[in-house]
Amino acid sequence: VAPVEFSDYHPLKSITVTDSKSRRGARKGSTSSSSSSSSSVAPDPLSSMLDGTDPLSMFAAASASESPPTLSQSRKRREKEDEVGVDFEPWSSKRGEILARFTTTEKLSINLFMGSEKGKAPSLASSAVSEKVRTRLEELDDLEEGSQRELLNLSQQDYVNRIEELNQSLKEAWASDQKVKALKIVIQCSKLLSDTAVIQFYPSKFVLITDILDTFGRLVYERIWSMCSDPRPLPDSFTADEVNDTAKETCLNWFFKIASIRELIPRLYVEVALLKCNRFLTKCGIQETVPRLTAMIRGIGDPLVAVYARAYLCRALLTEMMERCKKLGNNALLLNSVMWAFRAEFIATRATDFIGMIKDCDEAGFPQHLLFGSLGRSLACADPPEAERLPILNEAWKVITKVRSPQDYINCAEIWVEFTCRHFTKREVNTVLSDIIKHMTPDRAFEDAYPQLQSVIRKILTYFHDFSVLFSMERFLPFMDMFQKDSVRVGVCLSIMDVFIKHQQEPTRDPVILNALLHVCKTMHDSVNALTLEDEKRSLALLINGFIRMVSFGRDFEQQLSFCVEARATFCNLEPVLVQLIHACAAYSFITIPSLTSIFSRLNLYLLSGQVALANQCLSQADAFLKAAVSVLPEVPRSISIEGKLRSSEGFLLDFINNFLSALLVVPDHPEAGVLFLVRGLLNMVQDYTWEDNSDAKVHVYISALPLLAAMSQESYLYSIPKVDSNETLYGGDPKFLAEINKLCETLIGQVLDHLKTLGRDESIHRQGSLAFSLFGCLLAHGDLRNNKLNQLAVNLWNLSHKQGYCNTRTSVRTLEFIKHQAQQPDMVHLSDVLHRLTLQSRT
Repeated sequence: VAPVEFSDYHPLKSITVTDSKSRRGARKGSTSSSSSSSSSVAPDPLSSMLDGTDPLSMFAAASASESPPTLSQSRKRREKEDEVGVDFEPWSSKRGEILARFTTTEKLSINLFMGSEKGKAPSLASSAVSEKVRTRLEELDDLEEGSQRELLNLSQQDYVNRIEELNQSLKEAWASDQKVKALKIVIQCSKLLSDTAVIQFYPSKFVLITDILDTFGRLVYERIWSMCSDPRPLPDSFTADEVNDTAKETCLNWFFKIASIRELIPRLYVEVALLKCNRFLTKCGIQETVPRLTAMIRGIGDPLVAVYARAYLCRALLTEMMERCKKLGNNALLLNSVMWAFRAEFIATRATDFIGMIKDCDEAGFPQHLLFGSLGRSLACADPPEAERLPILNEAWKVITKVRSPQDYINCAEIWVEFTCRHFTKREVNTVLSDIIKHMTPDRAFEDAYPQLQSVIRKILTYFHDFSVLFSMERFLPFMDMFQKDSVRVGVCLSIMDVFIKHQQEPTRDPVILNALLHVCKTMHDSVNALTLEDEKRSLALLINGFIRMVSFGRDFEQQLSFCVEARATFCNLEPVLVQLIHACAAYSFITIPSLTSIFSRLNLYLLSGQVALANQCLSQADAFLKAAVSVLPEVPRSISIEGKLRSSEGFLLDFINNFLSALLVVPDHPEAGVLFLVRGLLNMVQDYTWEDNSDAKVHVYISALPLLAAMSQESYLYSIPKVDSNETLYGGDPKFLAEINKLCETLIGQVLDHLKTLGRDESIHRQGSLAFSLFGCLLAHGDLRNNKLNQLAVNLWNLSHKQGYCNTRTSVRTLEFIKHQAQQPDMVHLSDVLHRLTLQSRT
C-alpha cells in the first residue's frame, strides 16, 4: 500500500486505500479488523484516504475510554486558537454593532432542504467499500434533494429566533453523535447567504449564519484535537508531525465530505469554517488553501455575496492575508484597504512592517503619501512599540516632506502631527511646524488649507496644556500668522483660550504667556462689531475674563494695577470684561487702601471705591467697601496735622459722613444683613464715637440722617444707578419697611430734643437756638406737616430758635417767604396755618 502524502492530497485525485471490516456495534469498544484488501478505486472523495471504517463511529468508540477535555480547557484552547494577537479586535465587538445597525421591517423567509428519512445510513455490517461510499453519497444527495421547508412572512425577530434554534439544533445533533445531521444543518444555513432579497438585513443575516458556521468549525476542531490527547494533550503551538494518523484521517474525511457538496456557496463557507483544521494535516496547509479559496470566490456571481464571502475568509485568517500582501508586491490599494479596515492596535504593533511594504510600492499606482496617511490614522489611535516610534516618524516624514502639492502635503502632514504630539516633545513638534510653514507659505497656499491648519492647532492643544512650553516653540506664533482670514483666526484664538481656561490650574505672571494671550484675546475682542450677537459677546467675554482671573502678580500690586489698566484699554468694547476688570481693580483697592497712612484718604477711597463698584453692578464689592469705611470711622483722631499744624478733625469727619449718607440712598440692603443695616451701623458708630467736649457734631449727624430716611420712604427715589435695584424696588413701599423708617426717625428726633433740653440747662442758648432752627428746617423740607404732632413740633422749634433773639433775622425772613410761596401750591395749603403761627423775634 502506497503511503499517503498529506501535503499533496486532492479530493479528486486517485488514491490507494486499505479497507478494514468492522461492526457498528463496536462503537463502545475497540475496532477489530478481520480482513483487508487493497484496491485502486475511482477518484471518489468519500473513499479517498479511508481505511473502511467510519471515522466518526470509530473515534466515538475510542472517546468512550478517554476522558474528554473539560469545558474550561476547551474554552481556553479555543480562545488561544482564535487569538490573532492581543491587539486584534474581537469579532464579538463587531457582531453586536452589526446586529443593532442593520435592521429591517420587511418580511423575511427561510428555505430549508433538510432531507428525508429514507437515506439513513445502514449498519456497517457489510465489508464492501463501495457500499459505504454509496451510503455516504446518498446521505449527501439527501441534503440537497430532500423535502423542502419554507417559512414565509417572518419578522426580523422571528428570523433571528429561527436561526438561533438551528444553532441549538446543531449543538444537540453533535452532542448526540449525529454528525451527518449537524453537517446537514450547516450546509442548509450556508445556502441562506445566497439570498439578498432584503439587502439592508444581509449584514445581520451574515452575522447570524456565520455564528453557526463558527460553532460547527469549533466542534470539529475540538473533536479532532481530543483524538490527539493520548498520551498527553497537544501543545498550543503543535505541528502536523505531532498529530497521530487517526486524527489526520478523520480530518481528511471531513474535508472530503465538504468537497462533495455540490453548490459553491455552502461548500466555500463550510470549508472556511474548518480552515483551522488544516493545522492537523500539514504545516503549510492553511497558506496553501487560502489562494484556492480566494479563487473559488470569483465564481460567485452576486457581488454582495462575494464581498461577504471574502470578509468571512479574512475573518478566519488574517495573518496569512498580510503575508499575501507582502508576496504580491506593488499592491498599494490592497495595503491601503488593510490599514483602513483593521483595528488600530493591530496596525500599530506592525507599523515597521507596513512601512517596509509601503516603501516597496510603486508611486505610479497609488501615491505613498496616501499610504502613510492611512498608517498615520492608525498610529494616532494606538501606540507602536516605543523603540520604533522615532524611526517610524523619520521614515514617514522623509516621504511627506517630498510631496510637492501643498494640498496633498498638508492632508498627510496634518495626520502625522497627532502622532508627533502624542509621543514626542516640543522640539519635534516645532520641527514639524517649521516644515509646514515652509510648504504652505509660498503662493499663500495656506489660504486653501485652513481646515487642515486648524486641525493641526487642535491636535497640538490636545497634548500640550503647559502654555509656557507651547509659546516657547519658536514656530508656534509664526504658524498662527498663516490664519489671515478673520473668522478663521478668531476661531483658532477661541480654541486656544478655551484650552487655557480648562487646563491652567495656577495663576500665572509669566511674561511670555501674558503677552501671547493678550494678543490672542485682543484678536477676539477686535472681532466684535455692530452685527455681533449678544451670545457671541458673552462667550468672548467669558474667555477673556477667565484669562484675566488667572493673572496674578502676588504682592506686586503696582504690576497688577498696570496689567488691569492695560487690559482696560485693550478690551473696552466688551462690558462684561470691563466689569471683570472693575472686580480686579476693586480687589486691588481693597487690598491696598489699608496701607495708606492718612485716615481721611482711606475713608474717601473706601467711599469712592464703593461708589465705583456700585456703578458697575458689583454689589458685594460695594458692600465690602462701605462696611470697611464704617469700621474705620472710630479710628479718626480728634485732631489731624495739616501743613504741619494740628487741627480739629470734626469738620472733616462731618463732611465725610454727609457724603456717606448721600451715597447710602442707592445702596440696596443685603438680604442677610437686615433692613437699613448700613444706616444703622453708621449711626451706632456715631453714637459710640468720642466727640470733642461741648460739641454738637453728633446731633448734626442725626439731623443730617433725617433727609436720607425721608428720601428712602418715597415711592420713587431722587436718583438711582442704572441696572442696580435700590430699596425702592426691593421693598416696593412695603408697610413694614416704612414702619422701620418712621421708627428710626422718631428715635433720631428724640435724641435731638433730649440734647436741646440739655443745652437749655447748661445755658447754651445760642447753640440751642441754632440746632433748633436746623431741625425746624429739616422738618419743613422733608416732613409731612399735615401731621398735627409734627406740625406743632415745627412751630415749637421755630419759637425756641427765636426765643433769645440769636437767630439770623435775614434767614428767618427768607424762610417765611419760602413757606408763603409753598403754601400757594395746591397740595401745600396746610402750610398757611403754619405760617400764621410763626412770628419773628429779636434781641431788641
